[in-house]
Amino acid sequence: MIDALGQLREILAEVSDLNRAAGVLSWDQETYMPPGGVKARADQLATLRRISHTRFTAAETGRLLDEAAAVTASMDPDSDDARLVTVTRRDYDKSCKLPAELVAEITRASSMARPAWVDARKKADFSLFAPHLETNIELNKRQADALGYEVHPYDALIDRSEPGMTAAQLRGLFEELKNAIVPLVRSIADKPEAVDESFLHGDFDEATQLAFGMEVVKGYGYDTRRGREDLSAHPFCTNFSPNDVRITTRVSRTFLPMALFGTMHESGHAMYEQGVDQALDRTPLCRGASPGVHESQSRLWENLIGRSRPFWQGLYPRLQATFPAQLKGVDVEQFYRAVNKVMPSLIRVEADEVTYNLHILMRYELEMAMLDGALKANDVPEAWNAKMQEYLGIQPPSVADGALQDIHWSGFAFAGFAGYTLGNIIGAQLFVKIRSDLPDLDAQITTGEFSPLLQWLQTNLYRHGRKFTPNELLQRITGGPLSTGPWVTYVRAKFGELYGLAA
Repeated sequence: MIDALGQLREILAEVSDLNRAAGVLSWDQETYMPPGGVKARADQLATLRRISHTRFTAAETGRLLDEAAAVTASMDPDSDDARLVTVTRRDYDKSCKLPAELVAEITRASSMARPAWVDARKKADFSLFAPHLETNIELNKRQADALGYEVHPYDALIDRSEPGMTAAQLRGLFEELKNAIVPLVRSIADKPEAVDESFLHGDFDEATQLAFGMEVVKGYGYDTRRGREDLSAHPFCTNFSPNDVRITTRVSRTFLPMALFGTMHESGHAMYEQGVDQALDRTPLCRGASPGVHESQSRLWENLIGRSRPFWQGLYPRLQATFPAQLKGVDVEQFYRAVNKVMPSLIRVEADEVTYNLHILMRYELEMAMLDGALKANDVPEAWNAKMQEYLGIQPPSVADGALQDIHWSGFAFAGFAGYTLGNIIGAQLFVKIRSDLPDLDAQITTGEFSPLLQWLQTNLYRHGRKFTPNELLQRITGGPLSTGPWVTYVRAKFGELYGLAA
């Protein structure tokens, strides 16, 4: 007879299978599904999510959790079984607050909004997307009300993805970052001619770009026996098990960094998922600890590695040989400086490391305003442009480069943007520890030897999946809580040197 823990695992495996089946349908919608399939796909996804939610929140699951908790009480609290019960209980209690029909309605609305966003962005017409955004705002409010909060709806939403985080804490982190970023940006602005990146714009064959990017991330350690890359309107990573983790990118024939760094970024997400302990498969523990921790890996591999001087000292000859005419006369130092140029930009995913967090700050503030009713969907473009002017001093030429540039609000992802800034902070904090443990890291990067770094990450972070909260992981790995200090130190040193600023 199977004990309570075994029965619980069986239910969780079924729920995982349902969610992963929905994930395959979502991936297909973003990559290969014909546009005529939108309505049917929305219904299919809503059905799967409703069944999954109902199965997970059943009274039987709660009973088995209680019985399993009694079994694991005497176990090591950090064991897989003990953590499975702890994490599942948290998920269960929150999920039980959400009616199954609300979950289905959210899924259906997101599926319908996604192609509307694609069409609106293509036509630079926000009115095509505004009704869907209005629906998603209301659904986010209903979800927050169901989950419960004391101060602001945002608190309920962020706590689901980043346990323990609040809107007030985020505001404090953003203030610390602003105090560091704004003076640095002003100092760099006084040297507009210090970095030339004009050669990054040209005619770069798309297929060649994609092939080069894949060779880079395979060198990182992205296992293409357990993954693949496709094209989508907005790059993303999705996984259906540690053995099937897929990425997408987008490519511009006239701008070299887009596909290359997009592929690096998504491969960081993918290697995290591929590195989760196989013993956690088909349980709630089998994915990254949180969006912020996940983003720490995409930003680490894209920026801390992929935009570093040692990286290009090793790789640049191959890139120059791949595009000899376009990069003729451009030496490695020029290229390194070009891919790190600081310049207020319209597009978040193409923003430099210094100004990137300002893009997240404005989205955080807009989401807060939408959730508390101060900002209506139709007014988002105007508010967006005002924030762009306030924080970056630029104005989008069209709504396609403004309020329609991100896919997130079409996918019910309120409170999701904060993870990008948390990822920058966490990644820099982890990197301090990595450098301490791997003193030869720069030499390894230059020679293209990434296995020691990947092994460190797999041992200390990836294998744990969701066993530990973000704060618990940081304490275990670095010995301290979340701190903006390492990231601030990193950007001041890197860009101070790059732009010849006084220390």
